[in-house]
Amino acid sequence: MDVLAIGTEIGVLALALFTLAVDLLLPGKEQRKSIAAIAILGLLALLLFSGSQYHDGGSQTFYQGLYVVDNYSLFFKQLAIVGVLFTILFSGEYVQGQVAYRGEFYSLLLFALLGMCVLASANDFLTAFVGLELMTISFYVLVGCRLGSHFSSEAAVKYLIIGSGSSAVMLFGISLLYGATGSLLFADICQSMHLFYPIGIAGITMVLIGFFFKLSIIPFHMWAPDVYEGAPAPVTALLAMGSKAAALAITMRVLYTAFPMLGLYWLPILAAVSAICMVGGNTMAMAQSDVKRMLAYSSIAQAGYMMVGIVAADVPGMKAVMFYATLYVFANIGAFAVLTAIEDQVGKADREHIAGLAQKAPILAAVMTVSLLSMAGIPPTAGFAGKIYLFTAAVEQGYLWLSVVGFVMSMISVYYYLLVVKAMYLGEPDDKPVAISGALRASVVLAAVATIGLGVCPEHLAQLTNLASSTFLQ
Repeated sequence: MDVLAIGTEIGVLALALFTLAVDLLLPGKEQRKSIAAIAILGLLALLLFSGSQYHDGGSQTFYQGLYVVDNYSLFFKQLAIVGVLFTILFSGEYVQGQVAYRGEFYSLLLFALLGMCVLASANDFLTAFVGLELMTISFYVLVGCRLGSHFSSEAAVKYLIIGSGSSAVMLFGISLLYGATGSLLFADICQSMHLFYPIGIAGITMVLIGFFFKLSIIPFHMWAPDVYEGAPAPVTALLAMGSKAAALAITMRVLYTAFPMLGLYWLPILAAVSAICMVGGNTMAMAQSDVKRMLAYSSIAQAGYMMVGIVAADVPGMKAVMFYATLYVFANIGAFAVLTAIEDQVGKADREHIAGLAQKAPILAAVMTVSLLSMAGIPPTAGFAGKIYLFTAAVEQGYLWLSVVGFVMSMISVYYYLLVVKAMYLGEPDDKPVAISGALRASVVLAAVATIGLGVCPEHLAQLTNLASSTFLQ
């Protein structure tokens, strides 16, 4: 067995355990400075290592096909590493002031990352379930890590109850699929005609419900607004970008490798769900005054946009989804880094508390504006290029109506994004200053540069996503 092929997962696990050991062994003042630095350096090394693992074609499988390492999985692992890396980078001051158990906080972030990596490489339903639960259980604890906040505790309890229910539904669906096909491997399930039997259809439906919950797809979105609002801002950031990217990775692998012959049935359903998410998410976001809650409903709409690419069910569609997931990660890094600074120093992140931010911290206001415009798909940000890729792929497969819905909803989303921009630039500031640490400043600047850079020069990322998607759907 080529151990280097799963070196990313081994490295993440070792880093998580090492941060726990450092937290136990070092004195308080030293550990505050050391744990985050160790995690950042370790993740940078893992990012470089995973980047060196790309190859021209083929894949490596482990444990009798249960685990696969290919360019597709490497891409999503790198995306998850970037999300966690930036989350740790911009949350240092927040964690010092708001989180009691700092070592456990960083270790849980890394265990959540390990779950994301397992999800990206899972090639059977049992491995996928283990990765999904490792990620989700870590988030249950992270959401409630602000022990002095009843909002955080309430969000954690809601997430735990609803998340446990969705996991139970998905696990029951997996058991039905095993009963129908006699296997949990995606490739074996694909070859079974028993998928067309009622027990197979019921199993597929329940599995998709579990994935839709993780993606906050309507009508399984009810957890997202409360959890996004109550969770610590850095945790909300990782929920919005990392967990969504990992859920996208396993959803596309399952649909394209386990259920492709049922595409005649699930493609129209996904198209309808995508349209509902775009319309419902953007409509509900317009009524929100809390920025984190608005971004929760916005994430529902963003999931709808990405499902447009899944509906295309070809290499251009998958490439568009991966491209859009990348730019969505950087847009969220910029937006939530700003909200982390505001929540840490002001206490709440609604439009009233960000009013006049441009006068107190112009760099934060500028980065927030760039991030929101990217989510809306306004040129020259990366969001514009991403939506062009998504809608073009859908039109080429005959889904013109879905692209029209996406375009109209993108224009409507500009309204509530600009309400935030208006508050930052035209609102009256309060007398509470907003200090910016060096790490947070670096995070927001890098996120803004990446967001604009990917919009102006998308070629390099497009080539990488083309390599990852073409080797998966070859």
